[in-house]
Amino acid sequence: MKAPLSVDRILFVAALLLPLPPGEGRGEVRSTVVPASREVAAPEQELPLPPGEGRGEGGASAGGRPSPNLATATIVDLSHAFDDKTIYWPTSPSSFKLEKLAYGETPAGFFYSSFSFCTPEHGGTHLDAPIHFSKTGRTVDQVPLRQLIAPAVVLDVSRKAEADADYRLTADDVRAFEKKHGRITPGTIVLLRTGWGKRWPNRKRYLGDDTPGDASHLHFPSFGKEAAELLVRERKVGALGLDTASIDYGPSTDFVVHQIALGAQVPGLENLANLEDVPETGAWIIALPMKIAGGSGGPLRIVAVVGKQ
Repeated sequence: MKAPLSVDRILFVAALLLPLPPGEGRGEVRSTVVPASREVAAPEQELPLPPGEGRGEGGASAGGRPSPNLATATIVDLSHAFDDKTIYWPTSPSSFKLEKLAYGETPAGFFYSSFSFCTPEHGGTHLDAPIHFSKTGRTVDQVPLRQLIAPAVVLDVSRKAEADADYRLTADDVRAFEKKHGRITPGTIVLLRTGWGKRWPNRKRYLGDDTPGDASHLHFPSFGKEAAELLVRERKVGALGLDTASIDYGPSTDFVVHQIALGAQVPGLENLANLEDVPETGAWIIALPMKIAGGSGGPLRIVAVVGKQ
């Protein structure tokens, strides 16, 4: 008489019979059980890839490198802190406010602190949800997480922006990048490095003007219309982000890049920090905004996961 199958064996056989996602092989499956021994190294914690991408293959988002190992990767903070120096659009009716509710020792003898804060959606490091410029766009709580956690490419126009504060990324700039790194793959988060992040929080240097309530004299670089059309409509990117106040350049009055990107459900990530520490290819971005139900945007904590070069 054969011994009855154990629960573990039944689960093992069931796992063998289950279909695998496209592109995965059985020989690549790793155990999630790690023996409690100091001599056994923990398995690599690789970030998942978007559908259709292979490890170390593909276009510019992969950059010919495997996805970062979370155990050894460098985490780069791309958010500015919110405080009394946080920069908002000149016409914003208010700014960031932090009020103390409690701070100190309680009657019971332990320490306790609590604060309340108030801020417009669009200021500091923040996300523009599609509904910001599209009546049919998603609200900030509806933006798919896959668009906010994805491989990234960084297009560097800092030298051109230094010579021209109103510089706009061109389609030729994008093609030149792709000639060097490969075609930008669908779902990629495209970040524009202008060098403006180093000007934060000097309002006049960052915005080009610091006149309260007046947004008609702003000067800073950003994406251009043709580049946005190429990235959004042809490359099908997941999000656009940069280290200036807007995905449209300072003098814009029609905000055409907002219309193109947000109209296609592609969110914008604005006022980013430390883009000089993110490589042109190979990094992953985790960009999680405050989940405001029905909101048109919100404060953003965004980091880059950068593997060893």
